[in-house]
Amino acid sequence: MKIQAIRGVKDILPNEIEKWQWVENTAHTVFARYGFKEIRPPVFEKTQLFSRGIGETTDIVEKEMYTFEDRSGEKVTLRPEGTASVVRAFIEHKMYAAQALLKLYYLGPMFRYERPQAGRFRQFYQIGVEAMGSHNPAVDTEVMIMLMDFFQTLGLIRLKLQLNSLGCSKCRPEYREVLRNSIRRHLSDLCDNCNQRYEKNPLRVLDCKVERDQEIATKLPKTADHLCSECKSHFSEVQSLLDSTNIPYDLNHQLVRGLDYYTHTTFEVTSAELGAQNAICGGGRYNMLVEEFEGPPTPCFGFALGLERLISVVPFDKIGKTGKCPDVFVLCLGEEAQRHGFQLVHKLRTDGFFVERDYDGGSMKSQMRKANKLACRFALIVGENEMKSGKYQLKDMSDGGQVEIPAETCVEEIKKQLKKTV
Repeated sequence: MKIQAIRGVKDILPNEIEKWQWVENTAHTVFARYGFKEIRPPVFEKTQLFSRGIGETTDIVEKEMYTFEDRSGEKVTLRPEGTASVVRAFIEHKMYAAQALLKLYYLGPMFRYERPQAGRFRQFYQIGVEAMGSHNPAVDTEVMIMLMDFFQTLGLIRLKLQLNSLGCSKCRPEYREVLRNSIRRHLSDLCDNCNQRYEKNPLRVLDCKVERDQEIATKLPKTADHLCSECKSHFSEVQSLLDSTNIPYDLNHQLVRGLDYYTHTTFEVTSAELGAQNAICGGGRYNMLVEEFEGPPTPCFGFALGLERLISVVPFDKIGKTGKCPDVFVLCLGEEAQRHGFQLVHKLRTDGFFVERDYDGGSMKSQMRKANKLACRFALIVGENEMKSGKYQLKDMSDGGQVEIPAETCVEEIKKQLKKTV
């Protein structure tokens, strides 16, 4: 029987990977400009890390985690998200001692046992950001500004930044009770999932995607009306700072996060290029999670976005080619030239050129077709006559112009020609 990939995972093939690398490199560039440094936590962790950090009542922990026992009998889980792992590393390596505000980001695969559908996989990729160590509303705002800067650099348009505040450990318990009492009057009209959420985490009812339930949610008590004075002040300052930078946003009183650890500011970015499931990024503040893992009090703010969904809305047709094209295609005519070309290709690559060649010994015409298909900038022609004269033919593939260059100084000559075309 032919073995195929497991349902819900996919291969990222060479003709796609250039797009992924371009988006990832853009993230590296933009995030570094804001002072963020990359961290790479392991792909699997002790199961307790996620059940404790994400929340026992979340769908992720209850239904979606890939959990198994290793050979020592310890329960381990393929990471379903990145924040818990970053917090674990933050505490384990005492990273809090290095500086007041630690700025970290990560990218890599995550794993959730979900029903596969368009843009949703069981192995999927995320980019995440965590700013750890400050309760200042400016941190919330700067992280969101950096995110919108990243999206703008990718060429995304028709985006919407939505904000809400979830309150804190002081005011949220009271709000939960007010919300639960209000939901109780609508239980018969709500879906089965919302009836279960009502018991375990009533805030998730606000986030239901069922149209009828969404209409009911708009009439339920709003978090904004039940914030303590500290939370009101914090959220007001976040909005004021966004206003000062002319970053547009909407208040969305139904916006909550699917993970239990979020407090205060929460946000989501949606794209008009997507359908009903239009969110491409979500995040917010989580001030108690580090303490939950027995670390020092550390207020944090962060976000995560799915790369599959993000890449689906990047306008690559307007961006043009995202990968690097070969500098030179070494075109060898004849058996002797093939042997000579092997050494020449090695020399050019050693000198830093991106070089391709033909391995089949085809005709001049067939090799030129390959050079064109690879979008090479130059073709370096080496045949019997060129080897006798000690001079190669260098053809500019963009305009067909051709010059003769000495074999002994070909590296320098190609560098000169490349500079002319930049």
